[in-house]
Amino acid sequence: MANPDFTQLYNHHEREVFAAVMDAAPDYPDIAISHDLLCDVACVALNRLPPRYIRHAVDFSFYLTEQERLQIDQGIVDAVAYAFNFVGARMAMRNKG
Repeated sequence: MANPDFTQLYNHHEREVFAAVMDAAPDYPDIAISHDLLCDVACVALNRLPPRYIRHAVDFSFYLTEQERLQIDQGIVDAVAYAFNFVGARMAMRNKG
């Protein structure tokens, strides 16, 4: 038996969160100046979302209802906003101390 190619699998939310972080970055200029902080924002956001592993994006879309897609999209927006605020608050605490 040949070994399966697990490199085809990925968390659907990764690409969506990365795009949402970049879309929201101009609204958070103090964070957006640092690539490291944007990566921190993406990590915080991803950790707030349940993983959704897929092989092909079409598979993900095919098995969801419109309502589920809208809920996932809103969850990503909410997670990214939370993450920017979380990272911003941590920065402020570090800068005070």
